[in-house]
Amino acid sequence: MKARFISSIEQISADKWNSITRLDYPFLRHEFLHALEASQSVCAERGWQPQHLLIENNEQLLAVLPLYIKNHSMGEYVFDHSWAKAYQRNGLPYYPKLLSAIPFTPASGPRLSFTDCDESLLIKTVAEALEQQCHDIGASGWHVLFPQEKELLLWQQANSNTRLGCQFHWFNCHYKNFDDFLAGFSSRKRKELKRERRRVADQNIRLECLTGEQITIEHWQAFYRFYQLTNLKYNGHGGYLTGDFFVRLHQTMRNSLLLVMAYNENNEAIAGALNFFSSDTLFGRYWGSIQDVEFLHFEACYYQGIEFCIERGLQRFDPGAQGEHKIPRGFQPTLTYSQHWIAHPGFRDAIKNFLAEESKGVEQYKQDACTALPFK
Repeated sequence: MKARFISSIEQISADKWNSITRLDYPFLRHEFLHALEASQSVCAERGWQPQHLLIENNEQLLAVLPLYIKNHSMGEYVFDHSWAKAYQRNGLPYYPKLLSAIPFTPASGPRLSFTDCDESLLIKTVAEALEQQCHDIGASGWHVLFPQEKELLLWQQANSNTRLGCQFHWFNCHYKNFDDFLAGFSSRKRKELKRERRRVADQNIRLECLTGEQITIEHWQAFYRFYQLTNLKYNGHGGYLTGDFFVRLHQTMRNSLLLVMAYNENNEAIAGALNFFSSDTLFGRYWGSIQDVEFLHFEACYYQGIEFCIERGLQRFDPGAQGEHKIPRGFQPTLTYSQHWIAHPGFRDAIKNFLAEESKGVEQYKQDACTALPFK
């Protein structure tokens, strides 16, 4: 097995990359990663320098790993700023670092994709390549964010440490419709949620769920305006993604997209929520609005998504990172994972001890959050 790094997803064909991933997880598709790079949403100037890892045997591609050289920790959703500050206090550089993640996307899924091969030899080859690359570019370590749980054992064989996180996901218990879902709520919680949905309708807001060919360039133009203005309002910048990124999604991935648009009584588009979906999961990603409407965020970002999952028979709805407000709306605390290998022996031990203690707190947080669920 030989390892090779490429500085752009364009250096490998879509057919070849996608033949290894073989999954309908949308964020690992060549089309998605290419849209990020080609639109300049991801590039070295923005602190996301592509460095994707290929594992080959002669000319046969065996495995792929999305990978970036990072010189900051923005857009990751697994926070290591305290680690960077500890390095700084000791006169050591934390950046650059190597990061395997889907940029700006805290959605759990496959990271290392591979064909049938010796898995022990594969992870040994991957780990050695990552460690050597860290040495060559002066990186403090390598990190894998939001891998599938079934990947953990593989990464742990690479002498990396696991970090726990907690998100809130919705699970489909063979619901027939939204009312069937609400039937499992306590009476008070059910009334509260119905009141929220009613309040949106009372404000003469109409919602439209669009997929595939139903999504037009005009929809993207409106949505991107919402996205920019909302990011500017809450984050002080226009968002990580360029308008060209959404156009490219429209061209190559529209059949994996659910766009929820909201219109006011004058039939003017005022808000939108963009979701991706696979054969079994809906992923809530981006939201924006230009008019404040009570409970519209919950309706567009959560309730419309739940209805879509029930209608399509999707088993899970991952609406994104954080947000304890999701708990009373039926989203259950769910553990997420990341893997971390630190080059410096002293910091490696210190971070390992920190993660062991932090994991206890995350586990307890998950248990406590379960007590706030709205179900009977």
